[in-house]
Formats: sequence, C-alpha cells, structure tokens
Amino acid sequence: MLPFNSEIVFVGLQVAGTAPVWVLVAVASVGNTLGTLVNYWLGMTLEDRGAHRWLRIDDGHFQRAHAWWDRWGNWSLLLSWLPVLDLTTVLAGVMRTPLPRFLGLVALAKTARYVGLALITAGALDWATGAS
Repeated sequence: MLPFNSEIVFVGLQVAGTAPVWVLVAVASVGNTLGTLVNYWLGMTLEDRGAHRWLRIDDGHFQRAHAWWDRWGNWSLLLSWLPVLDLTTVLAGVMRTPLPRFLGLVALAKTARYVGLALITAGALDWATGAS
C-alpha cells in the first residue's frame, strides 16, 4: 500500500466541498483507525505462531522487549499517523497491547492527523483565493 493515498482523497474532497470538514475528519479518522486493526490482528497472529522465534529472538530478549513495550512502547502508537511508524500497530499486536488502549491511542493519532490536514488545506485555500 502506498502512503498518503487517504490524504490525497481527503484534500480532494475538502477542496471540492463535498461534505462538512468535520464529517470528512470523522470518517477518515474512524476508517483509518479501524484499518489498523488489520495490523494489530496480524501482529497477534504472527506471535501466536512464534514469530519471535522465527526471527531468532530468544525468549529472554523477547520478554525484556515486552516489558519495555508495556512501559514505553505504547506511547509510540501516538506516532502511528506517520506512514512508516504505522508499523507500531503491528508491534502492538505482537506485544498484546490491550485493545481499548490500542484503539484510544491510535484514534487520537489518526484524528490529529486529519484535523491538521484539514487546517493546512483550509489555510492553503484561503491563501490561494486571497481571503484573510
């Protein structure tokens, strides 16, 4: 999947004025957040099949990584709005992040992304049309 596809569609719909901006933000945020459940499920499924052993990560190292994730790694989900750091949603599944925490942090990140994009687009439109 190519990054930024949803952003192009979002900006196009906002520029076209097809719906109120808050509706675009809500739909894009919910859709993007729900889409990360595939990554979460994939991470859980891979680890159910012993992925850390396939990757030759011994159990001790994996347990230390799991402890680090539980303490600090969850917060990396706030960066899941960035295309490359969306991989943290797979790690969240591997590390068995509780689903409510996962959804809350990812929803916050994804919503902030689309609010920011809407504000940038509105500013660009105002600038392009000479509005103040």
